[in-house]
Amino acid sequence: MVSGTESHPAGLSLPPAREALESLHQDISRVTDGKANKNITPVGETQSSQDLFIVTVHLPGGDSIEIQVSSKELVQEIIQVLMEHEDSCHRTCFSLQFDGNVLDSFSELKSVEGLKEGSVLKVVEEPYTIREVRIHIRHFRDLLKSLDLTDAYNGVDCSSLSFLSSISEGDIGDSSSNEHNGKRKKRSSAEHGLDAIDCFPPEYILPGSTERPLQPLQPISIDNKPPQCMKSLIMSGWNPPPGNRKMHGDLLYLTVVTMEDHQINITSSNRGFYINQSTAEVFNPKPASPSHLSHSIVELLNQVSPAFKKSFSNLQKKRVHRHPLERIATPYQVYSWIAPSSNHIIDCVRAEDAYNSRLGYEEHIPGQTRDWNEELQTTRELPQELPTDQVLRRRANFKINSDFVGASTRGAMAVIDGNVMAINPGEETKMQMFIWNNIFFSFGFDVRDHYKDLGGDHAAHVAATHDLKGVQAYSDLDIEELYVLGTVVLDYRGYRITAQSIIPGILDRKEDQSVVYGSIDFGKSVSSNRKYLDLLQKTCKPLRIMRHSVLNEKDEEVLLCSSVECKGIVGNDGRHYILDLLRTFPPDVNFLPLKEDDILKDYQNLGFPKPYRHRLCSLRPELIESFVQHKYAQFMKVIVDKSQNGELLQPDNSGDISQKDDLKGADIVKEACREVGSVTDYIFDIRFNPDVYSPVVRFPESENQALQIQKRLLREAASFILTVQIPTFVSPKIRKCNM
Repeated sequence: MVSGTESHPAGLSLPPAREALESLHQDISRVTDGKANKNITPVGETQSSQDLFIVTVHLPGGDSIEIQVSSKELVQEIIQVLMEHEDSCHRTCFSLQFDGNVLDSFSELKSVEGLKEGSVLKVVEEPYTIREVRIHIRHFRDLLKSLDLTDAYNGVDCSSLSFLSSISEGDIGDSSSNEHNGKRKKRSSAEHGLDAIDCFPPEYILPGSTERPLQPLQPISIDNKPPQCMKSLIMSGWNPPPGNRKMHGDLLYLTVVTMEDHQINITSSNRGFYINQSTAEVFNPKPASPSHLSHSIVELLNQVSPAFKKSFSNLQKKRVHRHPLERIATPYQVYSWIAPSSNHIIDCVRAEDAYNSRLGYEEHIPGQTRDWNEELQTTRELPQELPTDQVLRRRANFKINSDFVGASTRGAMAVIDGNVMAINPGEETKMQMFIWNNIFFSFGFDVRDHYKDLGGDHAAHVAATHDLKGVQAYSDLDIEELYVLGTVVLDYRGYRITAQSIIPGILDRKEDQSVVYGSIDFGKSVSSNRKYLDLLQKTCKPLRIMRHSVLNEKDEEVLLCSSVECKGIVGNDGRHYILDLLRTFPPDVNFLPLKEDDILKDYQNLGFPKPYRHRLCSLRPELIESFVQHKYAQFMKVIVDKSQNGELLQPDNSGDISQKDDLKGADIVKEACREVGSVTDYIFDIRFNPDVYSPVVRFPESENQALQIQKRLLREAASFILTVQIPTFVSPKIRKCNM
C-alpha cells in the first residue's frame, strides 16, 4: 500500500485534482484521434482565445501534426504530446526547432520570438548517448506494455488499475474513440434503466459460498489481451561493447526474437539502431546485409518483421483510443495480492530495474539528484491569480507529486531490501534512518519511547498515517507562507516506512535548536512563536482547532494554535515549515481509558470505552464535519424553541392578550451557543482542542472551563458515532440486502 501527499492544495483530493486531471485529459485528447482537434475545449475551460493557437509539427519522413497549444505552456509539454501521438510515439531522442533554432525544453512558448498561429516546428533527430538509448528502450517497452495490466497489478511507476471502461461499459462521455470508427455503441432503452444495472457481487464472495474462493475481484475486460508484437527483447550477452567498438559509436547490444521466430541482434549506436551479424556464439558487430539504419527500434523492426508492423499499428490504435484518464499515471499505486495469475515473460527493463540502478533517472549520480523539497515548495508558490495560472499550477503540482511518490516508493523498497546504507548504522535496525535521492526515510517504530505510554510500536505505526492526514489537511488549506513537507507512507514486506522531503539545513542543526514552535518531547517542554501563531491562526477555523494555552516545564503559559506535538521549523530557505501533525484531529473517546467522569455512561453496558492497543484513535475529518452539522441543527432548534417560549401570548391583569418578550435575540443566541458548546457566545463556532486528552500535556487553571466544554463535546461526538453516524450508514445497506 502506498499513500502520499505533497505541499500543495488538494494533492489528489477533489475538486482541484479533478481540474488537474481534466487539464491532462485535454493534453492527451489533442492527439488521440491521430490529428489535432481544433474544436477541443480550452484547457480547464479557462484559457482565453488569445492564449490558444495552432502550430504544425513536421516529423522526419514528411508527416505533419497539428497541435493546439497555449502561450504559457513549456516546450517540454509539446515534446510529451509528441511522445504520446500515434505517429510519433516511437521517438524519444529529438529536439524541436523553429526557424532553424533549437527550442529550450524548459522555456515558455510565449518567450519564443515569432511563434504564432500557423507556425511550423520541426522535429530533428539527435545523436544518442547511453542515457538516451536506455530511455528509448524503456519508452519502447512502455509502449508495448501500454495495454498490459501486469504493471498495473504490480504498481510499477505509478501504474494502477482503472475500471472506468468496465463501469461505464465504454460509454464514458468522450465519444471520440467511437466516432473515430464512424459509429457509436448502441444501447437499448433497457440499458439506460436501473433494472439493467447489475449491482450484485459475484457468487463466490457471498457468505457460505465455496465456489472459486480465491478469484480476483477486479472487473475483467473481455478485450484485455493486447496484440503481441514480438516474442522477446533482451539485453545481449555481448554487452558492454569492447573499447574498439565504443570508438565506432556502439552503445549497447540487444537481442530480439520476432513473431516469425527470427532471432536478430541489434546494435544501438549514437546514430541509431541496425542489425549486426552477431550470433549467440560469435561476436560480429558488422552490419547485416541488407543494412537498415533507423533512428528508432520501431522503425527498424517495421522493416524486418511484417508481424511486428501490423501488431504494433493495431496496438497504438487501441492505446490512443483509450480514455485519457486511464492512461494518466497516478501517484497512488496498489500492489494487489489478489491479482490474477498471468504468464511471466522475459522483460529486460524489468530485470534491469530489479538488479541495477536506474540510469537516466539520476538517483545515484552525485550533484544531479533532484531537490524534492525545493521543487514541491516552488510549484506551490507559482502564481494563481488568473484561472489559467491556477490550472498550470495544479498541473505542475500534480506532476511533481507523482514523481515524488514514485521516487519514494523505489527508495523505500531499496531501504527495506537492504540496498541503502543507514545514516546511523550503529543503531539497531528499527532505529535506523536513511537518506536516498534527497528523501529522508524512517521506520514506523517507537524508536525513542515517545509512544511508550500511548501503545509503543502500535501507536508509532498508526501515527504515520495520522501525520499524513494532517499534512494533507494543512496542504489543502493552501495558507500562504505556511509549508508542509512532501510526505509518503508506504507499507512493504511487513514494514511501514515514512518518506519525507528534507528541510534545508535541518541536518546541520540539533533538534532542540531547530524547533521554534511546539514540543520535541510530547509536551514536557513547549515553545511558541508569534509568526507561527499568526500563520496557524488562519488554519484554526477551517480545521476546527481551538486556540488554547498549555504549561511548559517552567509552569509558564504557552499559547498554541495546534496540537502540542506540531513542530515549527524555519529552514535555511527562510520558509516556515510545520511537521509532526499526528494530532491534527481530536481523539475518539470510545477507545480511550478515561476517568469515571468522562465515560459515556449509557454505553458502558456495550463495553465502551473499548480497550485498544494504542491511544491515538482519532475522529476522521468527515465525521467532524458531520458532527458539526448535527450540532448546528441543535443550535437552530434551541433558538427556535427559546424564541417561541419568549414570545408567548399571555393575558395581562385586565384580561387583555398581549405579547411578552422574556428573552431578547442576543440573549437567545448566547444561551444557544452555551448549550451546544460553541467556543464563542455570539456566533455558532464548534472547535476542538486536540490536546484535551493528551496524558503529558498540562493546562493552566484558566483553561478549566474550556476543557470541560471540550470533554463534553468529545463525549457527544463519540455518542454521535454510535447513535447517528453508524446507524445512518448501515440502515440503507440493510434495507437493500433485505430486498
